[in-house]
Amino acid sequence: MHVILIAPHFPANQRQFARALKSVGAWVTGIGEASVDQLDGELRSWLDAYEQVPSVCDEEALLGAVRRIQRRGWVDRLEVTIESHILAAARVRELTGIPGLSVQNAILCRDKPTMKAFLRDHKIACARSDSVESIEAAVAFAREVGYPIILKPRAGAGAADTVRVDAEDELAAAAHACGLDRGQSVAIEEYIEGHEGFYDTLTVGGVVQHEFISHYYPNVLEAMRTRWISPQIITTNRVDIPSYDELRAMGREVIQHLGLGTTATHMEWFFGPKGLKFSEIGARPPGVCTWDMYSHANEIDLYREWAMAVTHGKVDRRPSRNYSAGMIALRPDRDGIIEGYSGAEDVWRDLGPWIMDAHLPPPGTRTQPVEAGYMANAWLRMRHDDFDILRGMLDHVGRTLHVHAR
Repeated sequence: MHVILIAPHFPANQRQFARALKSVGAWVTGIGEASVDQLDGELRSWLDAYEQVPSVCDEEALLGAVRRIQRRGWVDRLEVTIESHILAAARVRELTGIPGLSVQNAILCRDKPTMKAFLRDHKIACARSDSVESIEAAVAFAREVGYPIILKPRAGAGAADTVRVDAEDELAAAAHACGLDRGQSVAIEEYIEGHEGFYDTLTVGGVVQHEFISHYYPNVLEAMRTRWISPQIITTNRVDIPSYDELRAMGREVIQHLGLGTTATHMEWFFGPKGLKFSEIGARPPGVCTWDMYSHANEIDLYREWAMAVTHGKVDRRPSRNYSAGMIALRPDRDGIIEGYSGAEDVWRDLGPWIMDAHLPPPGTRTQPVEAGYMANAWLRMRHDDFDILRGMLDHVGRTLHVHAR
């Protein structure tokens, strides 16, 4: 089978998709923005051909590259795993007759107001939401729904440019932050109180073959705006317990209603006083190398499972569920240059057997802002067979290991 993989070079874990495709016998052609000379030897060994384009989000450039590849031989699949590449790839698929996620489904998985309206029509519990093009429209929505409200890009990912508004006198600043005061169409939503997590799957022909449930501590918006917090993401090995039945059923319904076929999915959810609520879904893997945690926790190679699904229409391993796994982001105490660390020796002495890996940028490294994400600065990942013990261990890391900057 011949598979085109978009952007095999960046971000760093993209290479794992190329490796996995090659390992299951696929002929792999990459399309990316780097030159072939910029690809390292190992990555080049997993690619049978490569096309460079100025931007993989440029539909005309992407279409031209795909047509050049098709002139050389048959193409079975065109695969993307990055949120910002999904719509361009879907349009190119439809123009070139390659099966996969359609333009309609890509829009439903990218445009948040459209997504939620569609799923509300199918009886999925969602926050009240709409799209607005003016401050006046935002004020009208907020007065009807009540504060707090959330403003965010219609096709954003994570908490990028997402703003919580607690009162009407905050709307002007929030509107400027997200471009609403400049005529930008943005998503506006009812604020849902409660705990936040995500439900991820690998589906084949719309049927869930692998599923994983993870939790944020604290919720993403707070984690991405508060420097002193060392936020955690923990995936549980208790997926099959009855308390998750409602979530698993909702996830399957969402996938069915959206008509998602053979793909990875990443669905955010909230649970609180108003019960379980759908937040949003992407037809892609989660970010921050979460599949690495799933693989370690379940003693499988999830990238290879994805490649098996794409090329052979099946998976061939089952998750062990032997471990929960988690990561903790460690923020510098200020923006600037990393000066050093304290508490690292204590963490390795106390918790070394459960640490999977860690990234502690060397002194002299320039820091990244808090909003750059969970893996922008220092981080550490662990696994343990008991979810609650693991969470306590990660709390210990957050209290003990500190990043100092100047």
